[in-house]
Amino acid sequence: MNKLICNLLMMGAVVSSLQVSAQKVDEQLPWSVRMTESEMIRCPESWQLDFQPSLKWDYCHGLELQAMLDVYDAYGDKKIYDYAYAYADTMIQADGSIKTYKLSEYNIDRLNSGKFLFRIFEQSKEEKFQKAIDLLRSQLDTHPRNADGGFWHKKIYPNQMWLDGLYMGAPFYAEYAFRNSRPQDYKDVVNQFITVARHTYDPKNGLYRHACDVSKKERWSDPVTGQSAHSWGRAMGWYAMAFVDALDFIPKHEAGRDSMLVILNNIATQVKKIQDPKTGLWYQVLDRSGDKGNYLESSCSTMFVYTLFKAVRMGYIDPSYLEVAIKGYKGILNNFIEVDKNGLVSITKACAVAGLGGKNYRSGDYNYYINETIRSNDPKAVGPFIMASLEWERLQRLGCKLAK
Repeated sequence: MNKLICNLLMMGAVVSSLQVSAQKVDEQLPWSVRMTESEMIRCPESWQLDFQPSLKWDYCHGLELQAMLDVYDAYGDKKIYDYAYAYADTMIQADGSIKTYKLSEYNIDRLNSGKFLFRIFEQSKEEKFQKAIDLLRSQLDTHPRNADGGFWHKKIYPNQMWLDGLYMGAPFYAEYAFRNSRPQDYKDVVNQFITVARHTYDPKNGLYRHACDVSKKERWSDPVTGQSAHSWGRAMGWYAMAFVDALDFIPKHEAGRDSMLVILNNIATQVKKIQDPKTGLWYQVLDRSGDKGNYLESSCSTMFVYTLFKAVRMGYIDPSYLEVAIKGYKGILNNFIEVDKNGLVSITKACAVAGLGGKNYRSGDYNYYINETIRSNDPKAVGPFIMASLEWERLQRLGCKLAK
């Protein structure tokens, strides 16, 4: 029966693809809208995002759909909301359970898609979405932790904190606390940011390494520090975005918030320092920027640009970083963005995936990172590009002279 359902879904997707193959994207529209419409044409059903052949509750869907809802809020095209709603409606059942989600796996990645559900519930008022949000939040009550309170990245990765996990869990955690009057949770949210910084900071260059195994048992971990070998661009990009998104919901008087701002300012300092002077972009392996085999990578570049734009707008970092962000954004347009004859926008040069350990063991050395698959229209680049573009378009509407 499940196989039959999947086949029917795929048949429907093929028909939909044929129906939309002739669709075009207006090149006069803002970049955020053009990329959103391009993705909707490439993936007629929202569950197909991230190259998925079947239904999956995944952080990439949440990343893109959250960005698309931001486009909907800015420009008001209801078909964008309907596209995001369709994924939520397909994946979430009447009792609030979520297809393919298993709380017992304790995978912090699964929480990220909870963020766009807040807005789906606000507009639809359907109780199943609130139940799903509550289900995801309940994972944090029993999620495994290290002795210092840091969440494990996954149950299958004991004692490990990855920078990626801060984006996956902390903004959702903070927003839930804000929306549900749980001020007691802010301390824990703040602690996640400070703890992972302590575990991953590299004093030699001011960067943050991809991850840390506090038990120091993994082969990829340093026997003294427990840290992984390198600062991976996207991991630091996830971490950077987590700050500017979680800070939306953390009260200014909250203890430790000032420490978060110190860390965010250090990230901005280091990002500026290692920005490629010619293109304005950033490398796949940050601590080996410019080295043989390394390459300018689109997901970390879009993440850094979005972070800098928003951090300047919110007053978290010095306004001078706006020039760094604009140089980076123009670098993205000049080096990563392609437009086909129908106006469909693509973003190129994204690392498909990178991790540490696991069944097919990932060592986390330099050769590992530079040899992972590179592809176009990866959602980890698409979503942040849309978000960065919205910040850019906001500057243009405000008449910023630099945004010309």
